[in-house]
Amino acid sequence: MQLEALLNFPGALPSMPRSIADLLVEMNKEDPNPKKIAELIGQDPALTTRVLRLSNSAFFRVSRKIGNVQEAVAMLGLTHVRSLVMAAALGASFKNIPGIDLKQFWRYSLRVADISRSLAGVLRQNEGNAFTAGLIHAIGILVMHIAMPDEMVPVDMGTSPLDLQRAAAERNYFGYTYAEVGAGMAEKWQFPQEMVSALANQITPFEGEAYDRLGGLLHLASWRARAEEIQLDASGLVATFPDMIGLTLGLDLDSVLEKDPTEWSFSQALGAFID
Repeated sequence: MQLEALLNFPGALPSMPRSIADLLVEMNKEDPNPKKIAELIGQDPALTTRVLRLSNSAFFRVSRKIGNVQEAVAMLGLTHVRSLVMAAALGASFKNIPGIDLKQFWRYSLRVADISRSLAGVLRQNEGNAFTAGLIHAIGILVMHIAMPDEMVPVDMGTSPLDLQRAAAERNYFGYTYAEVGAGMAEKWQFPQEMVSALANQITPFEGEAYDRLGGLLHLASWRARAEEIQLDASGLVATFPDMIGLTLGLDLDSVLEKDPTEWSFSQALGAFID
């Protein structure tokens, strides 16, 4: 299936829930109203539950348990709440994907989100955007499995979805990768253009005319999370580290490894994605 056909395939890209659309309208205002944002989240019980699960997870290391949406907005700030809302919406949108272990997929995605946010702090980039971009960077894999499950079988058999060579395998087979698919979905959901660009460029963030620092950050974070998923040893980490991307960003292997999550399992946060 061609990329354009995939992005227009009925049911492949979940439509944005009305509650999320209303929230984004308020959050995108020049001076968003925290009270109204909390009220809009509170109108959707399922969304509220997912946001609170993420708020109280190891990601934010809050000093006390957050009991309601108003507290989440006050303690975490609008940047992080926006990330939580988008994460919760995505968690609710993808269920029972053929050929995908969703628990593994979201655990991996949460790892990338955590590492992305930590690296963004070092590189003085927007940590909220990095977190969200990390969380959704591989969402194209889910979309591809929904739209063309039979065509994905030989790709999955040859190269697992979280293999370090997955993007190369998809490009050889289809002529595009999960990165372009994910960027197409993010654009339809009206994510910030910086994030759409980062998703599209994450495989080769500094090749050709591209110079995408957020895309480069995603590349390093996803490399680290995939290396953990396939349990690379120390020599494997050295051999596979994306040296040129690290050099461009001013990050070496040790500086990336220093940003490893304190909790790789993210058992509590997974509750927002796996019912």
